[in-house]
Amino acid sequence: MPEGPDELAELERRRAELYAELGLVGDFRQGSLNESFRKCGKPNCACAAPGHPGHGPQWNLTRKADGRTRTVHLRPGPELDKARREVAEHERFRDLVRQLTEVNEAICSARPVLPGQAAGDAPPGTGGEKRGSGTRSRRSGPPR
Repeated sequence: MPEGPDELAELERRRAELYAELGLVGDFRQGSLNESFRKCGKPNCACAAPGHPGHGPQWNLTRKADGRTRTVHLRPGPELDKARREVAEHERFRDLVRQLTEVNEAICSARPVLPGQAAGDAPPGTGGEKRGSGTRSRRSGPPR
C-alpha cells in the first residue's frame, strides 16, 4: 500500500497511462485459435495410413456465446492472420483491464478519507462524477 502523496500521485499517473493505452486498443475478438488435423475416412487416402497426421492443418476460432461454443473455420493466409491479430489484441485488452483494476484498487486504498466527506462522495477527478446517459429526460407538458 502506498504511503504519502508522492506514491498516490505516481499511481494516478500510472492510471492515466493505462487509460491512454486502452484508448489505443484496436479491433479485437474473444476466443482461441485451434489447429486441427482430420482423417477423411476414405480407405485409399494417404491419411488412412498408420501414423499419418491427417489432412490439415485446419484452423478454427472457438469462443463461448450465449452459453454455447461457437466455432468459425478460418482459411490460412490473410483471414487467419487477421484473426490472430484480433485474438492477440483481446489478450492485450484483458491485460490492460487487469492492470487498471490493480492500480485503481491501490489508489482507493491509498486515498485518505477527508473529514466531512459524505459516504459515496468522491474527490474531484477520481471518476466519481455523475454523468448523464446522453439522453434527455422526458417532461410532461407541451414542448418548448
